[in-house]
Amino acid sequence: MNNNEVELLLVEDDPNDVELTLLALRKHKLANKIHVVRDGEEALDFVFSRGTYAHRSSNGPPKVILLDLKLPKVNGLEVLKAIKGDPRTRAVPVVVMTSSREQRDMVEGYRLGVNSYIQKPIDFSQFQTIIRDLGYYWLVVNQSPPPEAFPAK
Repeated sequence: MNNNEVELLLVEDDPNDVELTLLALRKHKLANKIHVVRDGEEALDFVFSRGTYAHRSSNGPPKVILLDLKLPKVNGLEVLKAIKGDPRTRAVPVVVMTSSREQRDMVEGYRLGVNSYIQKPIDFSQFQTIIRDLGYYWLVVNQSPPPEAFPAK
């Protein structure tokens, strides 16, 4: 990835939420490269450059990861635990976006190191506004960790 590209990883299994998120991000031109993975196992393969994503080994991590909690194969909290538990990826901002209203999910997410926890609104325009504001903050306003924050693999 070149330094001018803004890469985002969207981990979401609901096709409607994927479509709404992509629509908002593209409408506001917040990311050059948006990768979508639909289960926790694929997310870990992407982040850790293994399996079908082994070719990513020379690329840096995404600028931010938008992570759903209710995922097939490996749930979102396990994905978060793996990302935040590895020194190579610990500094990558992870934003949980979930429909879960379970307080224990939020508590566990913060215990594991999530950078932000957002409950997905049901309303279409509210969802679009949240994605726009979230994308603007994490992809434009927030200062990303420098490359030395990510030890070589």
